[in-house]
Amino acid sequence: MDGVALCARFSIATNRLQFCGPSDAEPALYRAITAGEGRAEARQHLSRFEALMPYLEAIGRKHGLDPFDRQVVEAYWIGNSLLDSMNAADFHLLLEALAQRGLPRSLARRLEEHLPARPLFHHAFHVSFVGVGNVTGHVETTLRNMEACRPAWGTVRARDGAKLTVERSTWAVRNGQLLAGPPKWVEVSYDSRVVPEAGVGTTVALHWDWPALQLDSAQRSALEEYSRRSVESANEALSGLHALS
Repeated sequence: MDGVALCARFSIATNRLQFCGPSDAEPALYRAITAGEGRAEARQHLSRFEALMPYLEAIGRKHGLDPFDRQVVEAYWIGNSLLDSMNAADFHLLLEALAQRGLPRSLARRLEEHLPARPLFHHAFHVSFVGVGNVTGHVETTLRNMEACRPAWGTVRARDGAKLTVERSTWAVRNGQLLAGPPKWVEVSYDSRVVPEAGVGTTVALHWDWPALQLDSAQRSALEEYSRRSVESANEALSGLHALS
């Protein structure tokens, strides 16, 4: 699986919901995921996802890699060592790029004023710090939407037809701070062409209740670790930025 296909796995759910990206992107993203075809077309569509590309471009630029290199895409959606050298100066440049793609300038200035010492170029940090939907204006920043939008991990407990029962990780809010909540069992629809081996006991990554990817043990550990670090960093600023509900 190359970086375009990996990125499409996480991006297709929000495109179907018409939250992100061009309205006609879904067919090309699905072909890239399931058939490995039309990568150039899928890449072109993904490059128009408003909040996504500034992150991929920033990570790639820092490490001399193409924005759709698999390592870059994996860093943003799952987490890997490419994120460890990204710093606050890099994030200031990122906020400018996000502002050019729709983030209100007034919010960009507030984010700059509250920027934590160690911001992460990870989707969980984007969700919790920049806020769900603040670039496109299509989604309200609430705990429920943050839970749906951040890449969560879950263990498949049952598989029945086109449904999976997944014991998934959760977030909770206490005193204006994000923290890990108790695992929750949810039933979600899945596509057997996307996660064909997602049987009982396997781990999947969820994005807007869409099983995007079956995770191996190293990927699950990375997603847990970088999600934890994202929350810890965002918590430095949350009380001054978002009233979580």
